[in-house]
Amino acid sequence: MPDAPATQIDEQAALIAQLQGEADALRAELDETNQGVLALYAELDTQAEQLRQASDLKSRFLSYMSHEFRTPLGSILSIASLLTDELDGPLSAEQHKQVAFVSNSARELSDMVDDLLDLAKIEAGRITISPAWFDMFDLFAALRGMFRPIVDATAVDLIFEEPVGLPRLYTDDKKLAQILRNFIANSLKFTTHGEVRVSARLENSSHVRFAVSDTGIGIAPELHGALFEDFSQVDSPLQKRLRGTGLGLSLCKRFAGLLGGEVGVQSTPGTGSTFYVIIPLAIATESTDET
Repeated sequence: MPDAPATQIDEQAALIAQLQGEADALRAELDETNQGVLALYAELDTQAEQLRQASDLKSRFLSYMSHEFRTPLGSILSIASLLTDELDGPLSAEQHKQVAFVSNSARELSDMVDDLLDLAKIEAGRITISPAWFDMFDLFAALRGMFRPIVDATAVDLIFEEPVGLPRLYTDDKKLAQILRNFIANSLKFTTHGEVRVSARLENSSHVRFAVSDTGIGIAPELHGALFEDFSQVDSPLQKRLRGTGLGLSLCKRFAGLLGGEVGVQSTPGTGSTFYVIIPLAIATESTDET
């Protein structure tokens, strides 16, 4: 009969061998898992590179296409202007109407091209911010003059509330003007009667809120979330008659982000909509000292 110590040693040796085997099996499983993880990372890197290349290709295509469209569009607008001015002879009322249709269609297409070009520049990281101090009275005056010809031809009143008591802003006034211009154009497009009202007020001690309110068709709540996405358009009878890229509001969101702000909408079907942008009074830069 074997003694107790020898039996215990054999049992311990068997246990150690069992544990060693389990450890080897676990190590092999971990090695296999690590190889799988490395393969997955490599696949993800490959897919990320493919997506980057596809994005770069799309941006280059949009930029190239936009630039190529500008020359013929400019020619069409120039010829339409010559015809409207009757430099080559008088036109009948019907011919004036047809030339105006060509001119308006060319301008709409030109606006679409500009939107696509802006999108390409943003996605390629080629949009730069040029902040400067400016007065909101000047901004509103410029926008009022820009839209006067359009408003004079419609039954909609475009009202700019006087920005009383607001300080000067330090931001990129051209990007801000483009945001408000898109908001105003959008509101005029979907408002057949009543008014479009532009206002500015302090949101808090460091931010200002610009709003464009209209008495238009309004937008259903379930559509609000997608309004600022690329190529998004509201499904409505008016939309079917009006052309556009669906990029205007998306660009507003992107420009607002570049200015350190945000956009939003409040709307009720049949009542109207309010689109707004909230931006800092002074965009964060190395120095915003007013000179």
